[in-house]
Amino acid sequence: MSEERKAWEKVANMLRSRSLWMLYYCTGCGAIELPPTMTSRFDMERLGIGPMATPRQADIMLITGYLSTKTLRRVIYSYEQMQSPKYIVGFGSCTLNGGIYYDSYATINKLDLYVPVDLYLAGCMPRPEAIVSGFTALMSKIDKGEANGWKEYKEKNDWYKRNQIEALGEVYVHDEFHE
Repeated sequence: MSEERKAWEKVANMLRSRSLWMLYYCTGCGAIELPPTMTSRFDMERLGIGPMATPRQADIMLITGYLSTKTLRRVIYSYEQMQSPKYIVGFGSCTLNGGIYYDSYATINKLDLYVPVDLYLAGCMPRPEAIVSGFTALMSKIDKGEANGWKEYKEKNDWYKRNQIEALGEVYVHDEFHE
């Protein structure tokens, strides 16, 4: 990569990290911690993070709670509609290990086998202070050029697709990888 391109990427990452639009995909009880995080006491908008209604306009997908196989399919569809660069935050222990539903035949464990997770927020459920701290960490990773899940998804797309198909059967997507 040329020096000019490196300089441009550094500036772009700094700007990206300070203006993030979040699509929250509420699949479980974790969504209850979002209103306090968004409102005046914790005010995540002061960090430059605001809610967005559609995947095509979002930079971050925040997945709160456990994922069923049916829900995972929708997460994949939504993620693939997002424009790059894009980031996923797994919220709570359910996205990491299935939480209390870990042994259910319909629960997805280890979200990062199916889509690239840039940051996990631990806990059941993470408190607003932890959410703000996690978003600050994600912003720092973006600023440093270390939040590259979206690039990994392109580079290892065959691996992700194999995992998705193994869990869900065929995954029908019309996106930049399949045109």
